[in-house]
Amino acid sequence: MTDLPASASRSAPRHDEHLLVEIASLPTLPGVYRYFDQAGVVLYVGKAINLKRRVSSYFHRDHAGTRIGQMVAKVARIETTVVRSEAEALLLENNLIKTLSPKYNILFRDDKSYPYLKMTGVFDSTHPGSRFPRVSYYRGAVEKRHAYFGPYPSAWAVKEAILLMQKVFRLRTCEDSVFNHRTRPCLLYQIKRCSAPCVGHISEADYAQDVANATRFLHGEGGAVTAALQQRMVAHAQALAFEQAAELRNQLAALAAVLHQQSVDNVADREVDILAVKVQGGRACVNLAMVRGGRHLGDRPYFPTHVEDATALAGADAQPSSPTLESQVLAAFVAQHYVDIPPPSTLILSAPVDPALIKVIGQHGGKSLRAVYRPHGQRRTWLEMAVANAGLQLARLLGEEGSQQARTRALAEVLDLPPESLDELRIECFDVSHTAGEATQASCVVFQHHAMQPAQYRRYNIEGVGAGDDYAAMRDVLMRRYGKLAGIPVPDPASTALPSGTARLPDIVLVDGGRGQVGVARAVFEELGLDTSLIVGVEKGAGRKVGLEELVFADGREKMGLGRDSAALMLVAQIRDEAHRFAITGMRAKRARVRVDGGKLAELPGIGPKRRARLLQRFGGVRGVALAGVDDIASVAGISRELAEQIYRALH
Repeated sequence: MTDLPASASRSAPRHDEHLLVEIASLPTLPGVYRYFDQAGVVLYVGKAINLKRRVSSYFHRDHAGTRIGQMVAKVARIETTVVRSEAEALLLENNLIKTLSPKYNILFRDDKSYPYLKMTGVFDSTHPGSRFPRVSYYRGAVEKRHAYFGPYPSAWAVKEAILLMQKVFRLRTCEDSVFNHRTRPCLLYQIKRCSAPCVGHISEADYAQDVANATRFLHGEGGAVTAALQQRMVAHAQALAFEQAAELRNQLAALAAVLHQQSVDNVADREVDILAVKVQGGRACVNLAMVRGGRHLGDRPYFPTHVEDATALAGADAQPSSPTLESQVLAAFVAQHYVDIPPPSTLILSAPVDPALIKVIGQHGGKSLRAVYRPHGQRRTWLEMAVANAGLQLARLLGEEGSQQARTRALAEVLDLPPESLDELRIECFDVSHTAGEATQASCVVFQHHAMQPAQYRRYNIEGVGAGDDYAAMRDVLMRRYGKLAGIPVPDPASTALPSGTARLPDIVLVDGGRGQVGVARAVFEELGLDTSLIVGVEKGAGRKVGLEELVFADGREKMGLGRDSAALMLVAQIRDEAHRFAITGMRAKRARVRVDGGKLAELPGIGPKRRARLLQRFGGVRGVALAGVDDIASVAGISRELAEQIYRALH
């Protein structure tokens, strides 16, 4: 990551003497430095070949009136780590950036690992699927006994590759548990998507040949695979084995169709990442397109945070040799992305990046990495596609953010909230879900910074209330959510703790429901001594039609209808629907665990899978078992009277 720029030397600003002494004692060695404010929040992480010279440049110059000056004025503490080389400094810097999320660094977040195509048991003869390997979608840590291809930019790309393996090479996709118990071919064999090794319709040697050809194809050797198939087809025809020759002819036709469809293929480039960056309106998009095995697999956009700060910092830099903002963003992506993910052999870039960074990333990945700026031929076509996609994705993001900001502003106007801090406006919405009183769960979803914040969502298991008593469930979740904040002891403090950085009341508490639910919320807030004006209920309109919802207030204000096309209602409906979705998915998962696993039945000694299955089948679920008497339970095969009494006591 490029260091923050330093402006021309002027008079030094005033800082704590202890801090200046600490800076003066820094070593003249390579390392990584961290700036912290008075509250201990990390402001910036940087690297330096010479720690003392680099850090001193911030504090011995006047940056007044610039973004960098605002940051330096907040620095209360410095931490440094000495390393042996620039390469170590780079890796440590970007690991810390990803871990600490400093405010003044360009930061890329990715909460998903990349998916792979997996072939089971290829390198392990003891694995059950090693004789007839299966292909499958996979995401997670790799194991040496299996073969992995990728990474792919999306789940869709992996599924397309699996479909190709089925169409051309007819490799199996079923689980080993299914494969080992088949007595006749499945539908995939009938539609020519599998060679049915499960029932011996293909020999182990022929299937191994198909696996080898599939592997070569995925490595970009489509031409060699075609030649080998043609040679085998001719050999079968000369031996008058016309049926086998026809099978190979069909396989060749399918392979030819696939190769023809891949019009952007270039077998000279088998492992390439194309990186295009667009910066506009204080936001940026890096579009990553992947080529693996000579095939273009699609692309994936990334949107870094803190770019607006970086824009201001770049503007404060008057040095002609400083990199452009596009180069800074791209360098940050390369450094942070390839710290965890092995790089390909070639990077094609839309903006120049420091060759030293490329060299360090290659060394870290254990290969020679080459970066190409201003490419020609097919590579130029790929880059133009990536640049166009980056522009489209950034335009979409700006449009969505503009729309969300307009909705936030509209809701603030309707509720008469101050417009100065709309970026920090926090809304928490609650909903309760159950099935006829079974598996009751409540959800709390959070809206802030003009977007939903999934990392701050919470689910609450509701226990000890009457079946189907939504009012009692709502009271329970609100007490647990805000009781600790109000200083009142609650039964389950762990579930009450608000997420880090949110230890305050939200600006709006949305409740999915009308006057009844709002009345419960008002009673809870009055008991806790909290402001009831924060509570807003979302009541279904006439005929429960979408778009006719009304807002119900806990502080005595009249109900408010917003109108079908109201931007404020669109935001309220979006948050309410998300709370409902989050609650109902949690409830269904809980209900499924209870019904399938038998809930407390699974914890009882003497109740194994067979007895549990018999009980659930006999009584239609764990609720049915709970409603049954001891005599009824004892009538199930394998359940003694003593065990029936234990089951009854455990469920009551």
